[in-house]
Amino acid sequence: MRRVQRTRKTKETSIDIVLDLDTPQEGEIATGIAFFDHMLTAMATHGGFFLSCSAKGDLEVDVHHTIEDTGIVLGQAFREAIADGRGIVRFAHAIIPMDESIATAALDCGGRGFLVFKGTFFHPRVGGIEREIFEHFFYSLCIHAGITAHLVIDGKNDHHKCEALFKAFGIAIGAATRRGANIEKVPSTKGTL
Repeated sequence: MRRVQRTRKTKETSIDIVLDLDTPQEGEIATGIAFFDHMLTAMATHGGFFLSCSAKGDLEVDVHHTIEDTGIVLGQAFREAIADGRGIVRFAHAIIPMDESIATAALDCGGRGFLVFKGTFFHPRVGGIEREIFEHFFYSLCIHAGITAHLVIDGKNDHHKCEALFKAFGIAIGAATRRGANIEKVPSTKGTL
């Protein structure tokens, strides 16, 4: 069973995450940031994995620390759940439309953290959150998970672009971490991730 519990406590935040790659059940997500909760729920639901997240942060300052640290802890949880990669598919992609918007996520869960993010949001805030924090969330997640991700958004409505992005990432990471035909094989020509 690939179930992981991770915690991070700093002077700025307290994050508790439970991630289960093999259980497609809905978990409780409560970060104190309603739009971010909605995005994390969409990611896990469409990705077909269990995610429970409790985050308390210095929201009186702004949402940056809470969202960044959630990305860090979620990335650490994915890395631990993937472990040596034995049996996973490793590569996956998703292209998700939402009305006039579209998002693409192409992932490699091969142990090398990297993010390429293309596209912009028109408004300074999306769902009440500063627009630049979404890229930073995925950067924090990917670096700590050892995932290479190429994420692209396009469209007119910022809410639709953001939601399509979280869904695309969820579907791609759910597919990449699924067990393949040979559950004993590490998906690498090197024999290790």
